[in-house]
Amino acid sequence: MKFSNLLPDIYLKSIDDIDFEQYKKNGIKGIITDVDNTIVPHDAPADEHAIKYFQMLHDMGIDTCILSNNDEPRVEPFATKVNSKYIYKGGKPGFKGYKKAMDAMGTDVDSTLFIGDQIFTDIWGANRAGLANVMVEKIDPHEEIQIVLKRIPEKFIMWRYRRRLKKQSK
Repeated sequence: MKFSNLLPDIYLKSIDDIDFEQYKKNGIKGIITDVDNTIVPHDAPADEHAIKYFQMLHDMGIDTCILSNNDEPRVEPFATKVNSKYIYKGGKPGFKGYKKAMDAMGTDVDSTLFIGDQIFTDIWGANRAGLANVMVEKIDPHEEIQIVLKRIPEKFIMWRYRRRLKKQSK
């Protein structure tokens, strides 16, 4: 595995900071997104903010597909409420779930953006699939132990990411 496969293309505070107009101008027609700690806190239902977020994307002509490693009882009600396609038990960071999501939206690598909050599932998988990606800060600091443990090496990787950005801006 190359270290660069763990780095996001862009790191932002939240989904609200993403310039979707620019992505659309650059040919993005579909967005694959994680749910937990990306759109809403872990295990939270689709709230008004999430519904408006997906509606805004759909109004722009951008299709959406939720890609989650969770079971269908978690993903389906959320996807239904926000009117999105979905893949449950997505197998991230494997690339098959990303491919299924693109197939569901009728998009390809060049017309799809991925959004997530974790390096070792979301971003690594998006990079393996060849997708442009945005990593957002986790919403809720309370997470399951297996995710907390992955966050420890993520801190080092994000330190290297920020250092690389500083060098590029000089």
